[in-house]
Amino acid sequence: MDISRRKALKNIAAGTLTGACIIKAPYIIAKEKVTLRILGTHVTLQEELRQRAMEDLGIKLIFEPKGSAAVLQKAAMFPQSFDLYEQWSNSINVLWRSGAIQSIDKSRITHWGEINNLTKTGRITPSAKYGAGDAPHKLLHVQKNNMLGAEHTNDISFLPYVHNVDSFGYNTNVIQAGIPYETESWGWLLNEKYSGKVGIINAPTIGLFDLALAAQANNLMAFNNIGAMTKAELDQLFNILIEFKQAGHFSGFWTSVPESVEFMKSDRVVIESMFSPAVSALNGINIPVNYAAPKEGYRGWHGVMCLSSRTKGRAKDAAYDYMNWWLSGWPGAYIAKQGYYISNPQRAAKYLSQDEWDYWYDGKPAGQNLKGTDNKISVKAGDIRSGGSYQKRFSNVAVWNSVMPTYDYSLQKWYEFINA
Repeated sequence: MDISRRKALKNIAAGTLTGACIIKAPYIIAKEKVTLRILGTHVTLQEELRQRAMEDLGIKLIFEPKGSAAVLQKAAMFPQSFDLYEQWSNSINVLWRSGAIQSIDKSRITHWGEINNLTKTGRITPSAKYGAGDAPHKLLHVQKNNMLGAEHTNDISFLPYVHNVDSFGYNTNVIQAGIPYETESWGWLLNEKYSGKVGIINAPTIGLFDLALAAQANNLMAFNNIGAMTKAELDQLFNILIEFKQAGHFSGFWTSVPESVEFMKSDRVVIESMFSPAVSALNGINIPVNYAAPKEGYRGWHGVMCLSSRTKGRAKDAAYDYMNWWLSGWPGAYIAKQGYYISNPQRAAKYLSQDEWDYWYDGKPAGQNLKGTDNKISVKAGDIRSGGSYQKRFSNVAVWNSVMPTYDYSLQKWYEFINA
């Protein structure tokens, strides 16, 4: 091949390469999808929610679900490991004090005006109980001194979204169904009739209150303020609980919703601390579990969505998009089908049938069989939701999941109990 021909071919090749670069260039320089890393629990970090949010928002979501204690520990120590945090309001004090989260600009929350009074004033109705401990409205607003408080400001520590009241579930094949608010009692968790068949959530800011309420209901001890126990009260409580544990009263301590389902499904327990999705899942496979409405009142919790102190730029913008998505209607309707409420329920109502709204929110008998998020029938026609309507349930909160002033000491006592 002569030199002139080789030169011509070289020029053609170079031109082709340049043309290819010109064709491909827009794709090379196009921005990649923003990736948002969300640390939380199995309660909200569900695959169907992830897929729908990615489709609606055009972002990539990485969900990292863990047990309650593990989530809080990782978030407090490694804020660089997540962009958004989803758990419960009892985690806020720990995260705020550790500098793991930053404030949220209320003006960027599209539907802020629709959020109901539960987190804004502390009560769903004027006659409702506030509940002891960390009522969410006490932790919502960032004050001028950078402390958290109830006085309204433009900066908030968390997005109010998913919430519910918790109690315990029990298998009615073994334990006769009680009467909500009359005979059902936290005391059942420490009833010797169920010894060896009792499960408790292994979370010191949650399980502690289940057992404290149980001890108080059985007149084993009393608390001056169950939401802020003293060291002396904790000593007395754990002396009682360790005695029960060493007698074999507790069958196990669960750390996630799937594990709690397995406890009941395998007959390891007949009564246990429980979250609403676990009850729905068990009812969906024809295991008759009632979710108690204790006469002493519920343990309340409020979901919090928090911004990592390290989140910035495009990830921060995407985080606001995701927070607003949660209040857009469909997500609230989705989680209603597993028994959870959303902070702006009227928008979620548009995505629920009348029968679903009547059962989940209004406490009316189900007009037909209702399916849960797993597409299995979890509510049968004629059933009435345990505890009744949204307003009635949240008018009867005994205590909120809380980080008490004696938090560090309570952790020490909890792990002594678990290991006893």
